[in-house]
Amino acid sequence: MKIVKVLLAIGLLVANVGVKAENPGKPIDITVHRSPTCMCCSKWLAHLKENNFNIKEIVTDDVDPIKDKYGVTQELASCHTAIVDGYVIEGHVPADDIKKLLKTKPKVVGLAVPGMVNGSPGMEMGDKKAPYNVVSFDHEKQVKVFNSYEGTK
Repeated sequence: MKIVKVLLAIGLLVANVGVKAENPGKPIDITVHRSPTCMCCSKWLAHLKENNFNIKEIVTDDVDPIKDKYGVTQELASCHTAIVDGYVIEGHVPADDIKKLLKTKPKVVGLAVPGMVNGSPGMEMGDKKAPYNVVSFDHEKQVKVFNSYEGTK
């Protein structure tokens, strides 16, 4: 009897895993403007793909006009700029933060991880990770912390 219960439990686990793998929800469309030579951009795109994003890449040697168009200041800038559901995503913003933004729909222009912070998605280098903030920004250039990540020593 115990063997039957164990086999039944294993069967239910396998069935549930199969359902989740087959039906992760509708992919989230995102357009990413990036440099053709930036390796960290490719790693960030892989992070998004792993988190159910459908990516349209626009490869360009000059992303500054896109940043200017969407109000990304020098202080917020990073190596790539993305647009998702009308929001701007600047730099190595974690997929979960983008999903939270889309779910809560705050009145902001978008999210940014300014610079290129070690340990942010796509910028994993070695065991040490720097602490960093994901910030939101609005049309009045107000910047607020959206989420914080601790580093490792």
